[in-house]
Amino acid sequence: MPKLVLECTINGEPTELLVQPYHTLLETLRDTAGLTGAKEGCGTGDCGACTVHVDGTPVASCLMLAMQVRGRSVTTVEGLAREDGSLHPVQAAFVKHGVPQCGFCIPGMIMSAAALLEESPAPSDDEIRLGIAGNLCRCTGYTKMVAAISEAAAETAGTAGKGA
Repeated sequence: MPKLVLECTINGEPTELLVQPYHTLLETLRDTAGLTGAKEGCGTGDCGACTVHVDGTPVASCLMLAMQVRGRSVTTVEGLAREDGSLHPVQAAFVKHGVPQCGFCIPGMIMSAAALLEESPAPSDDEIRLGIAGNLCRCTGYTKMVAAISEAAAETAGTAGKGA
């Protein structure tokens, strides 16, 4: 089957890729674009390891065909850092709190948390737990994750209007 041209924006960069029409966004990001942050945990959209943002909305990239992002903007964990190279507040808080254990779920968890903070800049612990409910982690009890996201929310709120 002939490949199709996919034109979209990935991590702020206009991108043109040749893709098979049946490839998922996850396959395309990992195998064609070389962005390996998103992981395939289940392949059925249940675990959240493949979470990326499409036009600012978190999606399970294992369930979306790559061609569905034609003309749209995709952000992966690799593109979440700020333009000056500093980590996104969620990334920095995860490091500070020692959240990663095996690390497999972390990129998807970070992407879901970042989207949550965009939607709800000052979430309660219950709202944080609900916001990351689509992301599974086998290594932790989520306590450090919730604390890190809460801290990131406080930092983000403290920099609102300052170019954050």
